[in-house]
Amino acid sequence: MATATAARNVKELVFEWEGRDKNGKVVRGEIRAGGEAQVSANLRRQGILLTKVKKRRTSGGSSVKQKDIALFTRQLATMMKAGVPLLQAFDIVGRGATNPRLTKLLGDIRSDVETGTSLSAAFRKHPMHFDALYCNLVEAGEAGGILEQLLERLAIYQEKTLAIKSKIKSALMYPIAVLVVAFLVVVIIMIKVIPAFKEVFSSFGADLPAPTLLVIAMSEFFVAYWPIVFGLIAGGGYMFMQTWKRSVKMQMVMDRLLLNIPVFGNLINKSVIARWTRTLSTMFAAGVPLVEALDSVGGASGNAVYAEATTKIQRDVSTGSALTTSMQSTGVFPNMVIQMASIGEESGSLDHMLGKAAEFYEEEVDDMVKGLSSLMEPIIIVVLGTVIGGIVVAMYLPIFKIGQVV
Repeated sequence: MATATAARNVKELVFEWEGRDKNGKVVRGEIRAGGEAQVSANLRRQGILLTKVKKRRTSGGSSVKQKDIALFTRQLATMMKAGVPLLQAFDIVGRGATNPRLTKLLGDIRSDVETGTSLSAAFRKHPMHFDALYCNLVEAGEAGGILEQLLERLAIYQEKTLAIKSKIKSALMYPIAVLVVAFLVVVIIMIKVIPAFKEVFSSFGADLPAPTLLVIAMSEFFVAYWPIVFGLIAGGGYMFMQTWKRSVKMQMVMDRLLLNIPVFGNLINKSVIARWTRTLSTMFAAGVPLVEALDSVGGASGNAVYAEATTKIQRDVSTGSALTTSMQSTGVFPNMVIQMASIGEESGSLDHMLGKAAEFYEEEVDDMVKGLSSLMEPIIIVVLGTVIGGIVVAMYLPIFKIGQVV
């Protein structure tokens, strides 16, 4: 009895093996076992002579990203819909994963499920990769016997959320990259080019124009203190990001600021509304009660302003207020979303109407991203022309002055 219990407690690992079959042909594969001895014994029963065996690498590799989890969810939903057993589905996904850390994560979850733990409880042991929304939907699917349908909804939700984030990043990447390159060019001009002009101007023996003196003074400051300047920029940036990440007050201030910045504020606001409505629609369609669903919706929106508004809505709804009345009282949701939610409440199809609102705002984000690239180019040209052009003109003013004298 004790031996059987110990055997069950042995953690199984995935081994990659190579051997020869009865005809002497080289065969390769993978097998899950408690050790190399068990691998050899299992293969011997199949008539395979083992020549090489090694444990699959589970360390190293990049960190598990949200994109990996979305792909895993889609694969798991597809296989369960096709009738593949849950443990076998984990084996198939784990074998196909190229990231060792993802393979280890899936192996740990599989081991928990194999010992009788529910799938949602196994996911909850890894909160860095599976948030409350994910676990709540899986738990609802297990309780209602519709796990494959809810995994399908989760996959769609994650794919749409990732698509929105990717579009916003692509819209922000171009101007940020241009501004960073422009900053580096200005620094090089200040440290290397301006001192050469200063030496030339020192032989003129005449008073230099005010813009030229200003640029030379800035150059002297950069040359003398550039390590301190770069240290302050890097250190200040790091401290700012850490404070933003850890301080709730800072998150509230920055998220409110991001929603009001020119050009990008409207884009960020619409993407947050799209995520908020998509999340609530997915949760409500899964049969999760509205008050419980709002627990996950605020955090999934990715904005502290909307998270605070969601907390207020949850408090009002739990005391008997209508969802649309609570949404209207927060003052952060547009009329279109409130009207769609009101129609959904009246008709009993809240999940459908919120899904339609999410689709509308996702299309709005698509259109804005397409228009931003054409809008940002003239703004960037003006900024770069003003900064770099101003430095060049300031350096050539003394030469123009000499030409007028001559």
